Amino acid sequence: MVRTEARTPRLVRVTLAGDSLVGMPVPPAAASVRLLLPGAPGAPLVIPEWNGNEFLLPDGGRPVLRTFTPWRDDPESDMLAIDVALHGTGAAAAWAAAATRGAPLSGPGRGSAPEPDARTYLLLGDESALPAIEQVLAVLPPSASVQVVVEIVDASARFPLPVESVEWRLRPDGAQPGDTLLAAARAARLDDDARVWAAGEAAGMQRIRRHLFEERGLPRPRTVIRGYWKVGSAGDSDATSE
Repeated sequence: MVRTEARTPRLVRVTLAGDSLVGMPVPPAAASVRLLLPGAPGAPLVIPEWNGNEFLLPDGGRPVLRTFTPWRDDPESDMLAIDVALHGTGAAAAWAAAATRGAPLSGPGRGSAPEPDARTYLLLGDESALPAIEQVLAVLPPSASVQVVVEIVDASARFPLPVESVEWRLRPDGAQPGDTLLAAARAARLDDDARVWAAGEAAGMQRIRRHLFEERGLPRPRTVIRGYWKVGSAGDSDATSE
């Protein structure tokens, strides 16, 4: 790792470097990489082994793995950046704050941007989805009509996105993660060509799926909906950031 940089008070960009990154392809928009972390801040990094079904440590325990949205422009560079959300006391937040070295990466995984062939797009996400939203916006056609709704718990989470229409919705105290995003999905006018991209807390994304598929009959191929984290879970999941 070469440096950390605060993008907002709750979002830190960590830039990693190493010879093994040279030749790694530029990931598609909203792709993923998995990061192997030490079991505790300052602890030695133990490389797990694949048993055909899962990665396990020599003592039989499960390694600390987290999934992030990668940033990379040049396949010949020895650098790759990830954004880490600093909320709670999860392993990735603690690792980013301690700025340790020597964390191997695997990936990248497939991208998850919607197909850039529609006239209108609705993008929904919470703070954990901001890095992916930024990448998705970069690959959408300039002629498209794009509406972005981001759920945040504090106004300090806002930062510039490359699109004119961005609505920042503060999640009210006591509300479930994703409540404001579901309300936005319910209120959205979706024409016959619209595409929907959504990412955030897993249960909130499931509610959006049910609304779009069961209540509105939106065809599944016109959507990308991903659960990035779970309330009350510090375990490994399909998460962009903790």
